[in-house]
Amino acid sequence: MLKYLVVLMLFTSSILYSQKMLIPMDLSQTDHLKAYGVAYNALARDIRVDWLLNFRGGSFMMDYDELLASECRLKNVFFTQISGSEAASIYAEVQSESSNMDVARLEKQPKIAVYSPPGSLPWDDAVTLAMKYAEVPYEKVWDEEVEAGKLKDYDWLHLHHEDFTGQYGKFYVQFANAPWYIQQVNLLETTAKKLGYQKVSEMKKSVVEKIRNFIADGGFMFAMCTATDTYDIALATAGVDICDQIFDGDPADPAANAKLQYNRTFAFDNFKVYLDPYNNEFSDIDVGPTTINNPSIDYFTLFDFSAKYDPVPTMLTQCHTNVVRGFLGQTTAFKRELLKKSVIALAEREGTNEVKYITGNFGRGTFTWYGGHDPEDYQHQIGEDPTDLALHKNSPGYRLILNNILFPAAKKKKQKT
Repeated sequence: MLKYLVVLMLFTSSILYSQKMLIPMDLSQTDHLKAYGVAYNALARDIRVDWLLNFRGGSFMMDYDELLASECRLKNVFFTQISGSEAASIYAEVQSESSNMDVARLEKQPKIAVYSPPGSLPWDDAVTLAMKYAEVPYEKVWDEEVEAGKLKDYDWLHLHHEDFTGQYGKFYVQFANAPWYIQQVNLLETTAKKLGYQKVSEMKKSVVEKIRNFIADGGFMFAMCTATDTYDIALATAGVDICDQIFDGDPADPAANAKLQYNRTFAFDNFKVYLDPYNNEFSDIDVGPTTINNPSIDYFTLFDFSAKYDPVPTMLTQCHTNVVRGFLGQTTAFKRELLKKSVIALAEREGTNEVKYITGNFGRGTFTWYGGHDPEDYQHQIGEDPTDLALHKNSPGYRLILNNILFPAAKKKKQKT
């Protein structure tokens, strides 16, 4: 007993006298996006980070480190140096049973891969923009690397705005003669042949299966825009041809919708695919640009979760506001009635059936999907300049993206029952 008391006293003493850094993530924060980079890079130096869920917008706390403090100053990330006793008071508040707050200990820097085609596309990708601005390192992989089994080297995978159905984004009607579209088709067809596939759709279905295995084995996957619904469509259409002859040289199976395998999908159930090659929608999963003529009223609301009982959705929705401006994409949002019961809706457009942000488990892993293309460009057009995040450093829409890169670093704990 005496030995136990001595250890407890030493532990308490170390807390009370050690200096801490608090990076608040409420409206006092000068650069929310770069703050994620500071937290992520602290993990690279084996500095453990405590993510204070629902405390001042989802703040970060760590041992005071002069190099980290200098990094914050250089990046204009607001932080405060606090005493051990002040930190102990914050921990007591956060962990109190009467508060909807908790501590998520971040221990290991996740290794990040971005599934993206080689070369640059004529539109930007919000996730790579966010990571570049926040100075979070990542590596690119594409079909060849996935087929070669390289995903096992990573913890977290982002799917670029990809069409996994093999229909080249269904851009044929608008852009069949555009140089970038022709180049994209050539790249995809050349890659498919190189990997031994007769059709691009066959290659993509193989890639989808390997990503599925990656998640089942404990990987984390994040996707936006068309990489969400087309991923599930590809899973549901294993062995079924939904590509018109303008895409693969032979007609689609007219009975395709009767052959969809919903038991194979992650998020969506009872949807129907659109076989018309001149319709740039892939299925009825997407709600479509319902507010395109009035973006001033397009907002979505984040759901509140119990930090102590539902830590995963709580982490994914940390923000300094619970109302976020909407934004369009080829896939803008998901119809609530088509979500599987196992899927957790993280954000919705109130008064509608539009769900903007979802998460769920598959095997030992997790997928999180976010509708829309660019949180700070309402109707992003092909050929537009990339968004300058220095002008949107406190963007709540981009914060939701960056929540996902820290989520895999959290120490897992048993769910309360």
